[in-house]
Amino acid sequence: MSRVREFDTDEVIQKAMEVFWTHGYEGTSIQDLAEATGLGRGSLYAAFGSKHGLYELALQRYVLQTTDATRRALMRREPIRKVMRDLLLGRLNSSLEVPGRPGCLLVMAITERVPHDEATNRIVRDAIGALQDSFSATLYMARSMGELPVETDVPTLANFLVTMIQGLRIMSAVSTDLSTLEQVIDVALVAIPE
Repeated sequence: MSRVREFDTDEVIQKAMEVFWTHGYEGTSIQDLAEATGLGRGSLYAAFGSKHGLYELALQRYVLQTTDATRRALMRREPIRKVMRDLLLGRLNSSLEVPGRPGCLLVMAITERVPHDEATNRIVRDAIGALQDSFSATLYMARSMGELPVETDVPTLANFLVTMIQGLRIMSAVSTDLSTLEQVIDVALVAIPE
């Protein structure tokens, strides 16, 4: 008779996500994951197949959480520049909120895994595409309401803002000077036409 799992899979994935987010894929050992989740190495392998299998689930969880948070932030009924500024500041603040943890698991995946890991590359591409779609939908709505000129190139502006978020996440790992990074956000918002 097979043994029933005696742990909450979602909780294990969440804890693993935090470990990968703090140490990166290469810097995380199976022992680190075992200690963080309270599971033995054998249980981790039995449940997730490999460190990489657990990493994929953790990265997908992170993407889902951040994409949902972004969509909620973009759905606010406020002027487009305020929505974008608040979103960028929110991402910046979340990047800086845990000392010693790099700003974004997605950015870490891009720099650490994408060049040689097709599964991670697919997850990242899908995540960036979802972010671009969310930004585009909000910008099209703002354009239809007259907040943006009718000739605004929405796809390009959406791509710029997604790139801006990822750049902020990278810079927040290097500099914790909030006022300097806020100035960068203010410069970026000039790209939103009036």
